[in-house]
Amino acid sequence: MATLFKLAITAETTTNVLTKPDVKRYFYTLDPQHIDQGILTIPADAFVDDQGNPVDNITLADPDNGYYLLFINGVLQQDSLFTVSAENVQVEEADQIEEEAPITLIVTNFAPEADSQTTVNT
Repeated sequence: MATLFKLAITAETTTNVLTKPDVKRYFYTLDPQHIDQGILTIPADAFVDDQGNPVDNITLADPDNGYYLLFINGVLQQDSLFTVSAENVQVEEADQIEEEAPITLIVTNFAPEADSQTTVNT
């Protein structure tokens, strides 16, 4: 009669993940001259950063690891109402935005890192 022998192995894996968010914030006060036929086009150089410095271009969100948040007068807007490029932000249906309303664009990108260690005990 044959006997089946099995290996007796245990393993333990430890994984560390760093999300590493890179957050950029851009601030703008509505200028009605930037509205044309209901579309607000905010040029990049109309924004200022967290330190109040003018912005040359807008950081783009990585399609796989990033996203945008747009707040108009403190209210989060739906993604379908705005588009972002390095040169400008366009907001649809902007006719009713009050003059001098604060507009904040937040761009968040992630550069995640993961490290796993496996210990096999036999």
